Amino acid sequence: MSDHPTDFQGDILEAIRESVKKALPDAVVDVHGGNGHYTLAVTSQGFAGKGPVDSQRLVYGAIAHLMKGDRAPVHAVDSLKTKVPS
Repeated sequence: MSDHPTDFQGDILEAIRESVKKALPDAVVDVHGGNGHYTLAVTSQGFAGKGPVDSQRLVYGAIAHLMKGDRAPVHAVDSLKTKVPS
């Protein structure tokens, strides 16, 4: 992973979790990473009846504000898995 400079103050992992949970309140969000690169696994009933692309769009939409600009805290989501709880 390369170093990714950011002006963000605070816990980026928690900011990602909170942003996803704001969009999908029942979500279980597992997020790992650093230096601008993150891996997410999100489980939510909100994905029921949606295909993988639409489910991923919900998550990307929730964290879009964390990905905007040259010094955004999230440079890339290296892996995003979504699923409906069983």
